[in-house]
Amino acid sequence: MQVILVRDVKNLGVSGEVVNVADGYARNYLIPRGLAVPATEGGLRQVKTRQAAEQQRREKEAEEAAKLVELLDGGKVEVLAKCGEGGRLFGSVTSADIAAAIKDQYKTEIDKRKVELAEPIKTVGSHQVTIRVYPGMTAVVTVEVKEAK
Repeated sequence: MQVILVRDVKNLGVSGEVVNVADGYARNYLIPRGLAVPATEGGLRQVKTRQAAEQQRREKEAEEAAKLVELLDGGKVEVLAKCGEGGRLFGSVTSADIAAAIKDQYKTEIDKRKVELAEPIKTVGSHQVTIRVYPGMTAVVTVEVKEAK
């Protein structure tokens, strides 16, 4: 029997997927618990429409991410921080500081979790930082840490 999953079911499939299951499993477990509905003609059309819309959304996101990579890759970001002797910072420059600097300088919103820092930056100078823009797409920016006067 073909059913359309309403929710994710472990070892079976994800929400919106059409799967073949035994008649008894569908009638006695999936449908009564609201995990699936029988696959009717109208339901299958609706699933195809939803999948096409999802694919279109993913393509648009990938296109926007490619533009963002083109904008950021090889660029410079300037971050001002208070310093002590020898170029050591009071505190450190974190991924949140870098994301805020990108927002100020490039007018682009970047989530701080996408900025990859092995450890916070604690010295003045140039540092290479990788930004995960989209799955499989990264940009490398140079972060210039300068002393705030």
